[in-house]
Amino acid sequence: MNSTPSLQTTVFRFLLVGMCLTIIACAGPIKQNESAFIDKMVATHQFKQTELEDLFKNVAIKDDILKRITAPAEAMPWYKYRKIFLTEARIDGGVKFWQENAQALATVEKQYGVPAEIIVAIIGVETRYGESTGKHRIIDALSTLAFAYPPRSRFFLGELESFLLLCRDERMNPLQPTGSYAGAMGIPQFMPSSFRNFAVDFDGDGRRDIWQNNSDVIASVANYFVKHQWQTGQDIAYPVELLTAGDAYKKALNGDLKPNLRVAELDSLHLKITSTSQKALPLDAKVKLLSFEQQALGQKQGEELWIGLDNFYCLTRYNHSPLYAMAVYQLSQSILNKKGTFP
Repeated sequence: MNSTPSLQTTVFRFLLVGMCLTIIACAGPIKQNESAFIDKMVATHQFKQTELEDLFKNVAIKDDILKRITAPAEAMPWYKYRKIFLTEARIDGGVKFWQENAQALATVEKQYGVPAEIIVAIIGVETRYGESTGKHRIIDALSTLAFAYPPRSRFFLGELESFLLLCRDERMNPLQPTGSYAGAMGIPQFMPSSFRNFAVDFDGDGRRDIWQNNSDVIASVANYFVKHQWQTGQDIAYPVELLTAGDAYKKALNGDLKPNLRVAELDSLHLKITSTSQKALPLDAKVKLLSFEQQALGQKQGEELWIGLDNFYCLTRYNHSPLYAMAVYQLSQSILNKKGTFP
C-alpha cells in the first residue's frame, strides 16, 4: 500500500491549514473590536460589563452575511431590478394590504401628508407586506458587520449601539429580534437608529411595534418621510424624452441624487417632460436627471430618462439608490391604479 499522500490530499491539507490560520488571524481583531465596543457601552451608556460580555458569548460572526453585503440587489441593472418588484403578485398584495388597513392608511395620510400608496409600496418592496422580514438575528448581523467588515464598521458600530439601547428602552431580549442580513428590522425594515428616531406608537398601547402592529408600521413609515422633508402634494418623478440625437444631457448625470438641475435647463439639454399628468413646475424649480438602463435591443443599449423631484430624493433617504426609489414609485402607481378597479 502506498502511504504517500496524493497531490489532491496535499492541496486539501494546505488549504485547510490556510483557512485555519486565516480564522485565527481574524479572530484577534474581532475580539479586540468587540471588547472596545463593550467598554464604550459601559462608559457611555452605563451598561454592565459582565452582562455585555455574557451577551456577546452568544453572538455569532456569520460568513454568509459578509458575502451578501458585498453583492446587494441595487448593483443590478434597472431592467433586472424592476422585475423583482413590479410583479402582479406584489401589486395584488399591495391592494390587499391597503384594503385590510384602509382606516389606518387614511388616518395616517391625512395626519402626515404622505400618500397611502407610497406607504404601501415601501412595505411591499421591503418585506412583501410583512411576509419576508428576515431570519438573521439582528445582533449577529450587526456584530458581524461592525466587528468583521472594516469598510463599513463605523456605520454598523453605531447601529449596534442603537440596537442595544432600543432593546433596553423597549425591554426586549437582544438575542430575539430577527431581520435582514444588514440588521434591518420588522415589516418596514428599519435600522435600529431609524427605529429610535422615527418609529411611532400610533395606537397608543405603549409599544412601538414594527413587527406585528400594522398601524404602528404605517405611521412609522410616514413619520420617517416627514422627518426627511416629504413635500405634501408634490409629485415624485416624470419621464423625459430626448428630442434630438446627442449626449449633451449626460453632463447632468452624476452620482449625487439631490435635485441640482433647474427645469429651465431641460431645453438646453434637448429634453422634454412627457408626463400627461405633469403639474406646472416653476422654471427655477430644481430636479434631478436620472438614467435607468433598459435591456439591450440588438447592439443598442436602451436607456430610460426621468427627472426626480424633491420627493424622489426623499424616497432615496429610505434606501440610497435611485433604482430603489423608482421601484417604490412605479409599484405605488401600479397599486393605486389596480385598487381603483376594485369596489
